[in-house]
Amino acid sequence: PQKTSFHRSQTLGYKNGFAFSRLPTVGIGGERLYVNQLSQAELDELSNKRPTLTYGQAKRAPPSGFVPAHVAFDKKILKFDAYFQEDVPLSTEERYRIRQVSIYYYLEDNSMSVIEPVVQNSGLPQGKLIRRHRVPKNDRGDHYHWKDLNRGMNITMYGRTYRIVDCDPFTQVFLESQGIELNPPEKMVFDPYTELRRMPMRKHITPSDFDQLKQFLTYDKQVLRFYAMWDDTDSIFGENRPYVIHYYLADDTVEVREVYKRNDGRDPFPILIKRQRLPKSFVDEKKTFPSCVLEISNQEVLEWYTAKDFAVGKSTALLGRTFFIYDCDEFTRNFYRDKFGITDFQPVEIKKKPLEEAPRVIPPYNGFGVLEDSLQNCFSLLPKPRRKDVIKMLENDHKVLRYQVALESPYPEDRKRRFILSYFLSNDMISIYEPPVRNSGIIGGKYLRKTRVAKPGSTTENAIYYEPSDLTIGSTIEVFGHRFVITDADEYVLNYMESNAESFPTAALQSLRDHFRPRQMVKETANSDIPTLGPSKQELDELIVQVQEELKLHKYLNNKNIREAFLQCDSDGSGILDKATFLELCDSLSVPTNAILLNKLIDLCSCGEDKINYHDFLRAFPL
Repeated sequence: PQKTSFHRSQTLGYKNGFAFSRLPTVGIGGERLYVNQLSQAELDELSNKRPTLTYGQAKRAPPSGFVPAHVAFDKKILKFDAYFQEDVPLSTEERYRIRQVSIYYYLEDNSMSVIEPVVQNSGLPQGKLIRRHRVPKNDRGDHYHWKDLNRGMNITMYGRTYRIVDCDPFTQVFLESQGIELNPPEKMVFDPYTELRRMPMRKHITPSDFDQLKQFLTYDKQVLRFYAMWDDTDSIFGENRPYVIHYYLADDTVEVREVYKRNDGRDPFPILIKRQRLPKSFVDEKKTFPSCVLEISNQEVLEWYTAKDFAVGKSTALLGRTFFIYDCDEFTRNFYRDKFGITDFQPVEIKKKPLEEAPRVIPPYNGFGVLEDSLQNCFSLLPKPRRKDVIKMLENDHKVLRYQVALESPYPEDRKRRFILSYFLSNDMISIYEPPVRNSGIIGGKYLRKTRVAKPGSTTENAIYYEPSDLTIGSTIEVFGHRFVITDADEYVLNYMESNAESFPTAALQSLRDHFRPRQMVKETANSDIPTLGPSKQELDELIVQVQEELKLHKYLNNKNIREAFLQCDSDGSGILDKATFLELCDSLSVPTNAILLNKLIDLCSCGEDKINYHDFLRAFPL
């Protein structure tokens, strides 16, 4: 309590401008301090340090000062070589692109930047890809540190993955000094498209000591002429074509000219291969691009054609064509005799190969048009109309043979159909016409237009057509799958066959005569000179008028049906019917035959006892 001084001794001092600390000598208030006093061991150590006691305390080195990071690591940068792959979707020549970059890590502030070397005319935005800053490592706020970088690893910055392949020597020394084990370096990957377009390095070629000027002055206007043949018979429409090969001794060039003949049908282009040096063998034998369209240089050609490559009797391949040399001119013989010592210049005789006649194959008939007209398309590119028999057409003009035919059919309604078959003698064509029949349910008219009809069993290669001799009464004709039976013929047919009896078989002519004999007998009887008790024409006309007046009372009669029934019943067309058939037909048509006037008309139309001429009877039934 009696203590009045509480000051502390000074422990901080300065010497030569540097601050240092020292131990207090006294305690608070100037009291004796036992804690900071030297111990006995320290006193003994001091007693043994005689140099220190003699020369005094040694001067201590000043403590090292604090150096900040921006001073310690100033201009110290870690450099890594890397690359990244970029897809190229809209290109047919490349699918991806390799871009080489340099990654810089700045030790002073742990920042990074990515720079791509600028390539001229690359068409890409190059240079600084990522500016210098601290690059985030993840979503937690961490940033990349130099401890995260190493060779042979991938690093992702802003969605783009970089492959680090190597680093510079300073980076390698720094990382190894910090205890980081580096991965072995990798080779840098180059862009394949850039390497493909890289220009080859120029190579110096020692100029040749061959004196071309001397060759030009010595052999100017001296040309070797060879006569050759190109055999192109293996290709379609190929042939042996003659050529002349000119070899110019002044510059070792070759020219191939075509040999044209009068009216050979070829265009006047005399030069096949223009004057140029022709390569014999290339450096790269596997070259697939056609060499005839390239500008060939000496670097690409291993050997050129020279004068010693041409000889009589040998083949030479020039730009893919093989020419056989069979002769040469007199100047060429003298040159080879003086230059190479060759004396054998025996010309080779070229024998033309006989042309192989290709068999003409006629395609099958397709059914369109007439067979002869369709066949003309197979004989020439521009078809010509077939040649017609003009004499036959003039002699038989307007001569037509007409026949009545019936259709053979399994259907009953078709069996009653009758047709008119016309045979035209001028061109051997057949047409078929069906007369329309009222209320038959079948539309009549033209059934077959004029055409030639082949017999069944004939082929398109050997077609056999119907002739007039094949058309006889009762014979069957097959027309495009339909069978017709000839039931009647025109009188002109009989007259024509009798006038040309030598062209028809005897049986066919006799069958037609037998068919017309009953009809001729009736006509002879009607036209005979035997006097008859029949009425005169005036009486018949008066009776027909009276019958018509009486039939007006019978309004149910159909005059047209009555006429068609009589004409259809008269199968031979003679106009004569049996009396029984006539009366039966009248009863079926409800004709009042019991009337007095009709009975008198029937008696006047009678031709004999049992025959009736129905043509006079039908005059009473006008249309």
